[in-house]
Amino acid sequence: MNILEKDKTQTPVHSSHTPAAAPPGKATSSPVRLSRVAIVVAVLVVIGFLVGFIPRWRQNSAVHAETVDLAMSSVAVVSPKTTPVAAGLTLPAEVKAELDAPIFARTSGYLKRWLVDIGARVEAGQLLAEIDTPELDQQLEQARAQLAESEAALALAKTTADRWADLLKTASVSEQENAEKQADNKLKSATVEADRANVHRLEQLQSFERVTAPFAGIVTARNIDVGDLITPGSGRELFHLAQTRTLRVYVRVPQAIAHDIRDGQTAELIIPEIPGRKFSATVTSTAGAMATDSRTLLTELQVDNSDGEILPGTYGQIHFLDAKLNTTLALPANTLLFRAEGLQVGVVGPDNKVELRKVEIGRDFGQTVELLSGVGPTDRVIANPSDSLVSGTTVRIASDTQSNVTKTVKTAKAE
Repeated sequence: MNILEKDKTQTPVHSSHTPAAAPPGKATSSPVRLSRVAIVVAVLVVIGFLVGFIPRWRQNSAVHAETVDLAMSSVAVVSPKTTPVAAGLTLPAEVKAELDAPIFARTSGYLKRWLVDIGARVEAGQLLAEIDTPELDQQLEQARAQLAESEAALALAKTTADRWADLLKTASVSEQENAEKQADNKLKSATVEADRANVHRLEQLQSFERVTAPFAGIVTARNIDVGDLITPGSGRELFHLAQTRTLRVYVRVPQAIAHDIRDGQTAELIIPEIPGRKFSATVTSTAGAMATDSRTLLTELQVDNSDGEILPGTYGQIHFLDAKLNTTLALPANTLLFRAEGLQVGVVGPDNKVELRKVEIGRDFGQTVELLSGVGPTDRVIANPSDSLVSGTTVRIASDTQSNVTKTVKTAKAE
């Protein structure tokens, strides 16, 4: 068997049972199904990606925003408030006697006796004490004797001058001798005047042996006793005398109402120890200039104290009934920054950046201070600012920070 025959024997014979070719419609349906499955799978993959990526992206964005917020300094802010305008104005005042004088000695000696003690009411010229001055008495006696001697010498010189003037008319003496006698007469006259002045001086000193009251009043102090050595110019006062029928009240009026104070203006004096009583006071004078250390006007008022109810030296309050105060702003004292440039406050701007402003304060009310310049009623001022605060710093308002944190927490819980 050759090769050709072998191939023929191995060639299969197609029988009548061979299946027929597939119809055209069924052959084209398989690729469409595959494409739909691919689309469905792709959509599922995209949905799964979005479901997993978007929440994580939102969470990361929220965490980043929260981190940025927390990185900023959180501050609390307050706004200036207008100070209430009360009816009138009440200021602290100092009550003093109309006349108040220490009594000193004008002569040396020993205290012989004293006649009044503290609390005694005396009249003008009344004897308060007596001083024993033996040395002064001896000096006065000596001065009087010297004066008598000078007067005798003057009488002799005058007689001689007159006689020599008559002799000169008859040419019995020379003009030179007459001139000498006339000059001696004038010299003796001058000596008498000097001795008389010395006697008068010592008599005046001797009159100070009697210590008298210069005006009517009350003795508020006695600093001597019998036998004490009295030396003028030592600075030791014997008595202290005050006139209390009329009192002087001194008050320092702020610059804001200084121009409203005028002579004759009425006010009320209030003494804390006498509740329910208001004493009428009248403005008598002002200093006429503002004190540079306090920017206040020293004002004096007078109060009638005929009944002696008010003690000199008492602390009181003066209430000006018709004083008009301008409305001012006030801030808590804990908003102030004490810097080398002066008092400053930190103001938060619309862009949440800090601006340091210099302010000028007026009255100090303790927890709050009056502001004269530097801020407005709508400014946001930082409370309890740190010492390292500088202009341009971006800060976060405490209420805004809390709101953002709360919102972030709610979002995280919802997810």
